[in-house]
Amino acid sequence: MYIASQAELEAFVERARKSSILAIDTEFLREKTYYPKLCLLQMATDDEVVIIDPFEVDDLAALKPVLEDDDVVKVFHAGYQDIEILLYDIGCVPHPIFDTQVAAALLGQTQQVGYGALVHSICGVKLKKTDSFTDWSARPLQDSQLEYAADDVIYLPKMYAAMTAQLEEKGRLHWLDVEFEEMMKPESYIPDERDRWRRLKHVCQLSRRQLAAAREVAAWREIEARKRNVPRKWVLTDEQIVESCRREPRTIDDLFMVRGIRERLTTRDARAVITLVRAALDSAPDTWPQLPASGRSEPNVDVEAEMLLAIVRMRARENNIAIPTLASSADITAVARGHRQGIDLLKGWRKELVGNELVEFMEGRTALVIEDGKPVVKPIS
Repeated sequence: MYIASQAELEAFVERARKSSILAIDTEFLREKTYYPKLCLLQMATDDEVVIIDPFEVDDLAALKPVLEDDDVVKVFHAGYQDIEILLYDIGCVPHPIFDTQVAAALLGQTQQVGYGALVHSICGVKLKKTDSFTDWSARPLQDSQLEYAADDVIYLPKMYAAMTAQLEEKGRLHWLDVEFEEMMKPESYIPDERDRWRRLKHVCQLSRRQLAAAREVAAWREIEARKRNVPRKWVLTDEQIVESCRREPRTIDDLFMVRGIRERLTTRDARAVITLVRAALDSAPDTWPQLPASGRSEPNVDVEAEMLLAIVRMRARENNIAIPTLASSADITAVARGHRQGIDLLKGWRKELVGNELVEFMEGRTALVIEDGKPVVKPIS
């Protein structure tokens, strides 16, 4: 059903609240904006599929009652961006949720398995992908686009049922609670402009004094990009921020020495940036930011990490879980170096499945041996 009026949308919401689940997907554009531009909203209940045209309905907030209904599970695949869009356009984060990509990693799939691959694996259907890069803002939509959009939600209810049954059988359904709780926090979708400097390309080339300046300029860029609703790089590129802060500019002329900045910034903007940079450069050293310590400055633990990885591989294979889902390389290295705090591998189900075992190995209480041609972890008496 194609929904192109407010009355149709409100009638659908009433029907959807009687469903046990609501599968959700979106089509959007973001190439020329800071915020994603919602172009289409697809939903599937227990017994119907609808495609909602946000350009035709008067107020998408009519969806709030079903999105916030605790009796209706909202099902996504790789839903982070979809939830971000719903928060921005409707003003709420759906709850409760289930993400098939997150769940698939606990059922033997790769960590970021694609929707098409998962549909083929569970439903035996090979999806067409001919319209994945079409202009979803153009109207009228073609039949092939509508079919593609519907396909993105029509299989989610069946996959949800199959996956929850498998997870329940394995006793893993509640392993997902922490991940889904994080996905339902509104603050997860609101970037902190004061922290944006950490993600600048080549930021590690700057001194701490220069990092203080980069922090201020990156925050200013974030605020400006939001205000103008344009991509960050249209305000200033990462390279321009890093290069200008490396020069420690004190005047607008100094700032304009960096290629391309003169063309991007008005005199007023340049004055604002220079004021921020000067204040940061003159600030007290104890206020300067600092990048996390490089792993290169810590002991080399390649051998220990390889042995821990061997144990992780064993447990991942036994439990049919994707290795990166069970333990990231960074977490394995951290455990090998003796760290025990702030590591996902030493929390929740991961800790029970393999984390405790890795700590015991590092403390010399167990040994990795070969028995009958297979690696085995045995206690040391």
